Amino acid sequence: MSLLRPLLLDVVPTIQQTVALALGRLANYNDNLAEAVVKGDILPQLVYSLAEQNRFYKKAAAFVLRAVAKHSPELAQAVVDCGALDALVISLEEFDPGVKEAAAWALGYIARHNGVLCIQEPEVALKRIAASALSNISKHSPELAQTVVDAGAIAHLCQMILNPDAKLKRQVFSALSQISKHSVDLAEMVVEAEIFPAVLACLKDPDEYVKKNVATLIREITKHTPELSQLIVNAEGVAAVIDYIGDSRGNVRLPGIMMLGYVAAHSENLAMAVIVSKGVPQLAMCLSEEPEDHIKAATAWALGQIGRHTPEHVRAVAVANVLPRLFSLYMESESSEDLQVKTKKALKSILQKCTYLPALEPLLHEAPLNILKHVVGQFSKVLPHDSKARWLFVTSGGLRKIQEIKSEPGSVLQEYINSINNCYPEEIIR
Repeated sequence: MSLLRPLLLDVVPTIQQTVALALGRLANYNDNLAEAVVKGDILPQLVYSLAEQNRFYKKAAAFVLRAVAKHSPELAQAVVDCGALDALVISLEEFDPGVKEAAAWALGYIARHNGVLCIQEPEVALKRIAASALSNISKHSPELAQTVVDAGAIAHLCQMILNPDAKLKRQVFSALSQISKHSVDLAEMVVEAEIFPAVLACLKDPDEYVKKNVATLIREITKHTPELSQLIVNAEGVAAVIDYIGDSRGNVRLPGIMMLGYVAAHSENLAMAVIVSKGVPQLAMCLSEEPEDHIKAATAWALGQIGRHTPEHVRAVAVANVLPRLFSLYMESESSEDLQVKTKKALKSILQKCTYLPALEPLLHEAPLNILKHVVGQFSKVLPHDSKARWLFVTSGGLRKIQEIKSEPGSVLQEYINSINNCYPEEIIR
């Protein structure tokens, strides 16, 4: 050890890396050798180098820290004491995936013993760092999230949901959502800790990041299965998220908007739960208020998920006067490509189920052919069976508009037009 240590500062980078690798392998071998690395005062040097050196060295340094930390809580504590947590968390932001992975592994080993112990410390700053480390570890893969869960982290995180410290709560909710996002099993384990409905109160927290992280947690849980979504609905989570969207602006709204889309996507009943809680008018507000394209795109997607089930669902969307807005976003040249794709998709899935003709009528006069086809298609389904609608269609000028549409002979659009014209006597068509 005493011969290797000075070589960590060698001027030749490959020598530094090879030495770090050698130390890592020694420390990995057993706990006595790992202790020798700690006693040789080698860790502070490695932590310092984690910030300064190239990616090959960083990987090797993270490997040594992991090799020392894996043996026991005491050795993991020695790694924490020399300031390794901060250096490793910064390394998670590295561009090189190998460095990220090595840092995440090292944190994983520290957390196995200590992340959960640190959370139990009375010192709030320590709790924050521990929760932040658990969040960073869980983020990377289902396996790492599982190690955090196996160490009993969920119960300890959940105990701090109502802690008055906002910065701590931010990290707690972030960690819980990073655990929940990977799989149904992990999400279920978070829900089984009985955090609902207590968590919903935090959607009204004065701290924006606490609110946003709670909404993100709910989104990550609901996206997995209809059952998990139903559980949130039963806890009155949908109504709480809709209020939260109403009270927020900009990116803080985004996880709430997406959560409504995920819930509605699962089934007709769940989409109806969003409608009954007055989710559609709230989403309609977002569509008209938000300046950012990516938020409008998420809102359009969510409305499409609500409307795609049955004519009844569509009617709720149509009555909120969303269709003309979606349509104008689709047509605007300033809209981003993603926004145009999402609005077109939403329009198509809504139009294919729409039998509420007053909402369709304005689109007859403005839509381009690729959207017009779906609009005319819906009229051709409804008019043959509804005499009142047929009469209104003439008086409103809709039938006249149909005669002006230029369509290819034999096309689907032409078939729709023919079946509408067949509902009326020849002289009215003329």
